[in-house]
Amino acid sequence: MDEAEHDVLAYIAFDESLRSKLHSTNPLERVNKEIKRRTNLVGIFPDREAVIRLVGALMLEQNDEWAVSRRYMPVEKLTAMCDHDDETAMIAAQ
Repeated sequence: MDEAEHDVLAYIAFDESLRSKLHSTNPLERVNKEIKRRTNLVGIFPDREAVIRLVGALMLEQNDEWAVSRRYMPVEKLTAMCDHDDETAMIAAQ
């Protein structure tokens, strides 16, 4: 446990308002539950590519929702934490 202390406490480097969002896996669990619900609705897929198309479309939809309508973590706070200009530009582009 002593060797993993740095990794376990890495979330402390983030702003206090972001910490609660970092330690929770609820959004990911919600996405996984939605994927499971939609794939069970279809039942049997004809091939692997069909599964990839459906799950990929769901993930793109979720990404758009998180990026535009319900921003999970404000971009301004994430860019303020970056030390390098290239990291800040990458976050702003997303």
